[in-house]
Amino acid sequence: MTDGLVVEAIRVARGGRVVVDEVGLTVRAGEVTALLGANGAGKSSLVLGMAGVLRPISGSVQLDGRELVGMAPHKVRAAGLAAVPEGHRILTDLSVIDNLLAAGAMHSRADAETAVGEALDLFPELSDRLDQRAGTLSGGQQQMVALGQALVSRPTFLIADELSLGLAPVIVGRLVEALRTIAAGGTGVLLIEQFTTVALEL
Repeated sequence: MTDGLVVEAIRVARGGRVVVDEVGLTVRAGEVTALLGANGAGKSSLVLGMAGVLRPISGSVQLDGRELVGMAPHKVRAAGLAAVPEGHRILTDLSVIDNLLAAGAMHSRADAETAVGEALDLFPELSDRLDQRAGTLSGGQQQMVALGQALVSRPTFLIADELSLGLAPVIVGRLVEALRTIAAGGTGVLLIEQFTTVALEL
């Protein structure tokens, strides 16, 4: 059994074309690993393949020795791998608090509320906006909600795809600091980026 998040020779196709070809990487607990690449290089397709949204053609994605390929996305998350896709995809018509609670559906109500509290400790900016419709938040705040959702599922590994895209440098700095805190708490982080400067900060 291999500890960590281990991807081996994964191939992912979209529209009948292979866009991720024989990729391998390892992410260790409590560390940040950066995957760099230009726009259109297949980074987001790799994330979707790891998260169960796209079924890889071949290859392996293992979390502490447990095979994730073939699992539905909600089962991948329940196994301990949470992905924050590009574009801070949140439930825009729901309130901030309902977005966070929905992400903890696999927990008991008490455990979900505890996990939400921990996410709000990391992003106190959201605490006075809990009843606000998530779609009316700024881009940076929506990204905080998206990261918060991932954290509420209590992952052992987190994938953050294009965290900095379209956001002001001061907000990017805030999110980078949050990822640093998440990793310091023992969670392994895979940061997918096209901007080298963001990755190098971590």
